Amino acid sequence: MKKILSMLVCIFLLMPLRAGAGNKQRMSDREYWCSLAYKMAQPVLENMSKGELQKNMKLEVSPSWDGRNKKVAYMECFGRLMAGISPWLALPDDGSPEGAERRKLRDWALDSYKNAVDPNSPDCLLWEGEGQVMVDAAYIAESFLRAYNALWVPLDSTTKQRYLECFRKVRRIDPPYTNWLLFSSTIESFMAKAGAQYDAFRINMACRKMEEWYVGDGWYSDGPHFAFDYYSSYVFHPMYLETLQAMIDAGANTRIDYQKYWDRELRRCQKFAVVLERFISPQGTFPVIGRSTPYRLAALQPLALMAWYKKLPENLSNGQVRAALTQVMHRMFDIQNNFNDGGYLTIGFCGSQPGTADWYTDNGSLYMTSLCFMPLGLPANDAFWTDAPQPWTQVKAWGGKPFPKDHRWEDTIQTSDKF
Repeated sequence: MKKILSMLVCIFLLMPLRAGAGNKQRMSDREYWCSLAYKMAQPVLENMSKGELQKNMKLEVSPSWDGRNKKVAYMECFGRLMAGISPWLALPDDGSPEGAERRKLRDWALDSYKNAVDPNSPDCLLWEGEGQVMVDAAYIAESFLRAYNALWVPLDSTTKQRYLECFRKVRRIDPPYTNWLLFSSTIESFMAKAGAQYDAFRINMACRKMEEWYVGDGWYSDGPHFAFDYYSSYVFHPMYLETLQAMIDAGANTRIDYQKYWDRELRRCQKFAVVLERFISPQGTFPVIGRSTPYRLAALQPLALMAWYKKLPENLSNGQVRAALTQVMHRMFDIQNNFNDGGYLTIGFCGSQPGTADWYTDNGSLYMTSLCFMPLGLPANDAFWTDAPQPWTQVKAWGGKPFPKDHRWEDTIQTSDKF
C-alpha cells in the first residue's frame, strides 16, 4: 500500500511540469492549458485570418472516407475550434503574457469569422452542398452563444447578415433522427437570441425528442436506439443546455417552459459529469469506447462545461476536477505526437492512429478536442484555478482512501406545456 500511495504522490508532483523531456521549468495548470490551447489554435486562426487556411492546412482524411467534398474539413476545423476556445477569448484584455496571446487569437478569430462568410475570400467556407454543413454551422453558432458579446457583437453588420442568411439556408437540410436535431436547434436558438427570425418548431421538436431519448443517470440514446459512446458528451448535454438558455435569453414564449427544462437538464448534466469524473483513472486515462474516438478530450466536455458554469455537483471540487482534467491532457499530449508536421491535429486518439477514423473523419473534425478547454473562460483568480489540486475519485478509490458512493439520480422536475 505504501508503494501505491508513493506512486500516486509522484503523479501529482509531475502534473505541473512543462511538457518536454529534460525541461525542469515548472508550469501552472492554467499555463499548461493555455499553451496547449494556443498550440491548437494558432495555425488555424493565423492562417484563416489571412485567407490562407485552405491553402496551407495539411489535410488528412479517413482511410474509409465516404467521398464527400473535402472542403467540409475547413468548416469543421474552424467551427469546432471556436466552440472550444470562445469562452477563453471572451475574457477581458489584461497585461499578462496569457492576455497578449488571447488578444492575438481573438483578433485573428474576428477576421476569420468575416472570411468564413465572405464570398470573395479564399477561406469562405462550404455552406452548401453537404449535409455536414448543418453540423458545423451549429458549432459556429455555439461559439457565438458561448462568447456572444466578445465574438458576435463586434462583427460588422454585413458579416452578421451573411451569417444569418447562411444559417437560414441550413434549413434545407433534413437532419437524421439522431443527435443532429440538436444541431438544428442550436442554430435556430442562436438566431432567436440574435433577434432574427427563427423556427420554433425545429427547437421544440428537438427538446421533446431529448425528453423521449433520455435513458437515465445522465445518458441519452442517440435516437431510438441506445449506443454506448460519448455522444452524450459531444452533443447532447452541451447543445441541449445551450438551446434552452438561448431561448430563455431571447425571452421566447412558446408552449415549452424553457427554464424548467433547463433546470432539469442541468441536473442531468451534473450527473453525467459525475460519471465522467469517475471514468478518469489514477493515470489520467479514460475508457476508449464507441465511435468518433479521435475527438479525444471532447469526451469530457460536460465535466468542463459544469466547471465553466460553476455548477459542479456537490461531490466534485474544483481542485479534483482540474487535477483530473490536467492529468488527462498530460497523458494524451505529452507522450504521443498528436500533431502532423504542418502543426495541425492528426487523426488518432493518443498519437497518430488512422485506424481510429470513421468514414466521416478528417483532421478538421478533431478540433472537437478543444471543447474541453471551456474552463479557461474562468479568470486566472477563480477558485477553479487557485484551489489546491486534490485527488479525484479513482485516485481515492484505488489508494484506499474514503470516496463518495454513487447512486442513481432521478428527475425531480416535471414539466408540461404552458398552453
